[in-house]
Amino acid sequence: MFAYRGDDYFAESVRVRDLAEACGTPFYCYSRAGIETAYRRYETAFRGLDVAICYALKANSNQAIIGLLAELGAGADVVSGGELRRALRARVAPEKIVFAGVAKTAPEIELALDAGIRQFNVESVPELEAISRIAAGRGQEAVVAFRINPDVDAHTHEKISTGKSEDKFGIPWRSARAAYRHAATLPGIRIAGVAMHIGSQILSLDPYAQAFGRIADLVADLRADGHAIDTIDLGGGLGVAYSNDQPSPPSANEYADLVRQTLGHLDCRFVIEPGRSIVAMAGVLVSRVIYVKEGSARQFLIIDAAMNDFLRPSMYGAYHHIAPAKRNGGPGVAYDVVGPVCETGDTFARNRTLPEQAAGDFVAIEGAGAYGSVMASGYNTRLNAPEILVAGDDYRVIRKRPDYDSLIDLDFVWGDGEKTC
Repeated sequence: MFAYRGDDYFAESVRVRDLAEACGTPFYCYSRAGIETAYRRYETAFRGLDVAICYALKANSNQAIIGLLAELGAGADVVSGGELRRALRARVAPEKIVFAGVAKTAPEIELALDAGIRQFNVESVPELEAISRIAAGRGQEAVVAFRINPDVDAHTHEKISTGKSEDKFGIPWRSARAAYRHAATLPGIRIAGVAMHIGSQILSLDPYAQAFGRIADLVADLRADGHAIDTIDLGGGLGVAYSNDQPSPPSANEYADLVRQTLGHLDCRFVIEPGRSIVAMAGVLVSRVIYVKEGSARQFLIIDAAMNDFLRPSMYGAYHHIAPAKRNGGPGVAYDVVGPVCETGDTFARNRTLPEQAAGDFVAIEGAGAYGSVMASGYNTRLNAPEILVAGDDYRVIRKRPDYDSLIDLDFVWGDGEKTC
């Protein structure tokens, strides 16, 4: 995917410095081979099980990436009407689309019913009743699975934890049987399964083992109550090793083996929703050094990428390896790597030792394929970074850099404004 050949940093067989000089910086660069390899790992690991691999669009929703995965056979896990539209536009088969999220609106529910998606992962009783009302009113039947909150601590960052009792997601597992009994009384609803998702960037199988055990018990109870449970949606969440200091995450094989051991006896179809583990390490954010600034206590490496381009370091304190696009053999220098945005939080690394850098040099922030471009903003009226997909010795721009006129023209001065949105 991304590696040095001699002293030059390459994306597959394309030199990253050449991309930077041709396209300008900052930009995202993705490896097609990296995405395909990560997807195939899941496909191989779950061989022999009836499983739908539904890529989680929230990790990276570029149309080229969704389309590539659809060609490989992937479905989609979506959490908004916009993501559903993206999946459909990229030709993901509707029967492979799962709609999650805590706040589905009536127009989104109608859109999903029109499309004929695989299932709604229902997060609350009010949402269930809304789906019932809309589906019955249209003479349709919505296939649903309750997302169960198993009250399991995934030992991940508090902002991406979703499976504890205090989190906003899902139905408390102790209340699940009552929720299913209620669902069975409603028109326009077909109960198909159970769903769960306990968080993101999970680096141990222990939380999954605990959650899967509770789900297995619940499926047995629901079947005893007369519900025809034939599908278990396991969610996503397998982490990646952003640094050498982190423990190695479970492999797809280890994860699939745990599913077989804990849930295989239930004779269910499975849905998995990997996102980060498919695209994170298949992407980098390439940036140019603007200045090297001597502070009173430290040196600052000021680059042209910023927190509006890549929020994870600022929002989560996340570590990302930074690779110079050309190794110079010089002595290591400790830098604070920072961007141009007027926030102290616009920092990618503190006291990070890199080969000595100078203005005009290029660096690649690794592990940026997930939760990078999708979380970007126009803060400080900065143009969003374009995206490039590399395949072997070739590349294509898969999202262009916008221009300032198009960005500013979204606004209207008072006299030109309207009263409709």
